[in-house]
Amino acid sequence: MTQDELKRAVALTAYEYVETLLEDDTIIGVGTGSTTNFFIAELGKIKHRIGGTVASSDESARRLKELGIPVYDLNSAGPVAVYVDGADETNKHLQLIKGGGAALTREKIIAAVATEFVCIADESKMVGVLGKFPLPIEVIPMARSHVARQLVLLGGDPVYREGCITDNGNHILDLYNLEILDPRSLEQQINQITGVVCNGLFAIRGADRLILGTNSGVKTYLP
Repeated sequence: MTQDELKRAVALTAYEYVETLLEDDTIIGVGTGSTTNFFIAELGKIKHRIGGTVASSDESARRLKELGIPVYDLNSAGPVAVYVDGADETNKHLQLIKGGGAALTREKIIAAVATEFVCIADESKMVGVLGKFPLPIEVIPMARSHVARQLVLLGGDPVYREGCITDNGNHILDLYNLEILDPRSLEQQINQITGVVCNGLFAIRGADRLILGTNSGVKTYLP
């Protein structure tokens, strides 16, 4: 199967799972990225059965609205029953690296409030140790150099993502050359650096369910 076929397969499985959770006025959290876009397309089938959605990026909100699916601000939405999103890396504990699409802060906020976080990915995202994919960190623009110096002290090589402005108006530093043996601890350490808005480690609040597309079929993992 091609990578797109794997992404489409996990999106369909996630859609079928979410359909079993539907009740009146269910709010669904929707992430960002190429795999999630396939899930958004599936949601169009049940747009009249859901209460609405909250989206982690302006791009996902646009796609949802084009399908006639209501998109609400998280502050005015009801409880988020389930959040579906992809990942750049995942380990067997369902701890993730996210943020390749620069939507990590809003993604982490929705994951924090959702009753269940479902991660959808293809098998290339499964790793033994997180860190081969550079860890994205959203920073306040004026603090970028200060944050970068502190990240060097943690053993990584921060690189400014040129031309990238997040939906929140901030910058992204991508942290290279890390072997992340203790994701929860590193997530906390980076969060303590003044000027950091959010980092792309989803370890303190990891996924509750991983739907992984493989050449031998779609597999579901629980932590």
